[in-house]
Amino acid sequence: MATGHEKVETNLKLMILLILVVVSIGGLVQILPLYFMQSTTEAVEGLKPYSALQLAGRDIYVREGCYLCHSQMIRPFRAETERYGHYSVAGEFVYDHPFLWGSKRTGPDLARVGGRYSNEWHVVHLMNPRDVVPESIMPGYPWLAKNPLRTDDIEQKMLVLKKLGAPYTEDQIRGAPKMLEGKTEMDAVVAYLQNLGTAIKTRR
Repeated sequence: MATGHEKVETNLKLMILLILVVVSIGGLVQILPLYFMQSTTEAVEGLKPYSALQLAGRDIYVREGCYLCHSQMIRPFRAETERYGHYSVAGEFVYDHPFLWGSKRTGPDLARVGGRYSNEWHVVHLMNPRDVVPESIMPGYPWLAKNPLRTDDIEQKMLVLKKLGAPYTEDQIRGAPKMLEGKTEMDAVVAYLQNLGTAIKTRR
């Protein structure tokens, strides 16, 4: 006579149903509490939404696939915080849609790269990484210095982010195209990188 366990193992439909129930309950138990924790839904003190130039730079960062080799999430372990700085907290990313935490590190984590290097260093590094890091395997992005920034879509992007909770003012949105005039894609990416991780000032 088949036991309860054997009935589940020999009945494919019942087994699928029970797996779905268990996974659903487990998911709800893990995910639902996060919606009620202020530390995961409120911005850290001093966090500001991206400026028009930084936002354009973030889009180029995504377009060029930088997030595929560089994570933006420092784990709360000593080896991580010693190298990169304060561990990442959810309140730093409330204006990021989508967030770019990542887990693959072909290159170093960039969560706290803002302010660590000069603008000139970043430009040289993006043009030809081996000029500043001889062992680097990162490709160069010299075209960023030649490509002018698009100004025709920045207002729409900021309006969408405002609907998602970013506290942009009408003046900021209207003035965004002017902020991008005469700027290159290189200027935008450097502005984005220089902003990363600057909301939390402590080293660890």
